[in-house]
Amino acid sequence: MRTLFSQKLRFTLGFAALLFVSLASSRLYTHTKNQQQVPKNQAEQNLSFTQQENSAPTQTQLASAYPQFIAQRFSPTFQTSFIAQQLAPHSRQSLASIPVTYPVIDEWQKYKFSVNGSQILTSAKLPNTKLNFNQSDLLSVLVNTRKYFQDYSSEDPNILRKGLLGTQGVTVQDILKTLDFMITVLREDIANNRATRLQNTSFINTHFRVIKWSAYNPSNQKQNQLRITKYAVFTHPGSRTKTSTFNTPIYSLKEDNIADKFYTRYTKQDVLSGIYEPGGKEHGRVKPLAYLTRNGLEEALMQGTILINFTDGSQAFFNVDRNNGISYVRGLKATAQKRYWYFRQVDAIKGYGHNIDAKISIKPGVTFAGDVLNIGLGRVVAIEHTKGGRKHLQLGVIGDTGGAFLPNLYQLDYLAGTFRNQQEFRQHIRQLPEYATAYFLVKK
Repeated sequence: MRTLFSQKLRFTLGFAALLFVSLASSRLYTHTKNQQQVPKNQAEQNLSFTQQENSAPTQTQLASAYPQFIAQRFSPTFQTSFIAQQLAPHSRQSLASIPVTYPVIDEWQKYKFSVNGSQILTSAKLPNTKLNFNQSDLLSVLVNTRKYFQDYSSEDPNILRKGLLGTQGVTVQDILKTLDFMITVLREDIANNRATRLQNTSFINTHFRVIKWSAYNPSNQKQNQLRITKYAVFTHPGSRTKTSTFNTPIYSLKEDNIADKFYTRYTKQDVLSGIYEPGGKEHGRVKPLAYLTRNGLEEALMQGTILINFTDGSQAFFNVDRNNGISYVRGLKATAQKRYWYFRQVDAIKGYGHNIDAKISIKPGVTFAGDVLNIGLGRVVAIEHTKGGRKHLQLGVIGDTGGAFLPNLYQLDYLAGTFRNQQEFRQHIRQLPEYATAYFLVKK
């Protein structure tokens, strides 16, 4: 009798569990279907962003994974876990423990590889050391970066990507909240003529999520700290006309004459062969801005900005505008690179921007160039390194990018300053680290 009762009880419980799973699955299907039925205009607005950030595996990858998926979903372990999750739908702790994979893309929006966000990003605290930065310069870059989000989000959807930090639940709104809070604190502290609270690590640890960023370098699995390279703006002598000394041009595209994108047909070597000069086959299609030495050109192309001291006594900043669509090749010497940039005259050192007129004005000492597609624009980063046996912390904003950072989850480029020559630049950066422990700061 007891055996019969036990069998009935097991049958009843099993049937109830199966019914519960079926009802829950039906509910999930209905919920998913309802989510998919969004207005057409909203779907069209979000399509580009969704395709970029959530690049799906290929059909081949899905097909190969399908048998494993079916087996897992009908296993007793999965059903038990599924029922437990349905009984505790508001349990964020269990969801937070699930690894989240992030699809990395390159500058042409093409999927490259996937990474597990929890292996790269972990919760942390800043060490008890003063944060080093210039208050007014940091405020300037924060304000300019925040304004870029405000003015150009509709024209530049790339900045609305959550990026790698999305695997930690960080949204673009969290980034904007971080920028707004730091701007408010800096303005209050500067107005009261006091050292800013943002230099106090206790204040940072209290008001911000501190997320440690471990380097992910596919070609060097042993690298765990970020590589900190340095870039600069160099002053160079130049001429507004071609001379025997200053014989290497920088050009500007004419906005009313680029519909056919002719400039994408030519490499840097083609340009330097004289195609735009008198007698060249494309003469008249671009405007010469200045003439430099060949070394001056290479530094301008590498750094993105140059300050030219002209022979007539005037000077001006010039910044990269558009390139010829050829990717930068890591490891290839500068003179052999085929990528070529066209310039525009600007009023300050410029960082990231979807076009030359929108580029962010940046300051040395508080600006990093990085992977704005996968890491994100406006992310506030603290780097920690040891010098003379003491820990040092430096604070900056990702306000710039470059071909070497798309994609790149293991490096930042620090804007060191304006220098007269390479010797002066190298002497300055000796005091800066080659590798550092990096942290993102996100307002709680």
